[in-house]
Amino acid sequence: MTKTLILLFHPDLTRSKANLALARAVESLPGVEVVDMTAAAPVGFDLFRDGEAEAARLLAADRIVLQFPVQWYSTPPLLKAWQDAVLTRMFYLAYEAEGRRLEGTPLMIAATAGNTPEAYSHGGCNLMPMIDLLAPLRATAHRCKLVWAEPFLLYRADKLTSDELSVAAADYCAALTQWIETSEPKAA
Repeated sequence: MTKTLILLFHPDLTRSKANLALARAVESLPGVEVVDMTAAAPVGFDLFRDGEAEAARLLAADRIVLQFPVQWYSTPPLLKAWQDAVLTRMFYLAYEAEGRRLEGTPLMIAATAGNTPEAYSHGGCNLMPMIDLLAPLRATAHRCKLVWAEPFLLYRADKLTSDELSVAAADYCAALTQWIETSEPKAA
């Protein structure tokens, strides 16, 4: 069975409705591991202190999901710190031993946003579609030779009713399951 690693970068899961519901919905799927990165690194990531362990975690996975709430048109600071520490190590300091081995790994983004889909459109109050805001992550995936998947996007995340949240969680399970079944795991 292949392993799908979901790295959840929410600044405070105790205050989360959507990200917590999504994580709980998928954590019981076969071969899926969800890691609360805020709990794993409450003070952030350090290239030398955390880089080796995080690189090993990534290399043990066949697929990677980065799950987070969009904050001010970007990722949470902890995700950026993780990228700086882990990907810098893997692709600039230890490329042959780590970075090259990560290449070809499928990557999915699961992002939540508080506003409506219409707000994330050309001419909407957020000026551009969410997919455009994810361009830095897509560029990172391209640079690291990770296989980019269609992102899972959830809008109105903090305004969803319990029923809407249940539907969103089921949709996330279905999207993740389909991706796992149809994407090729990285070559061994």
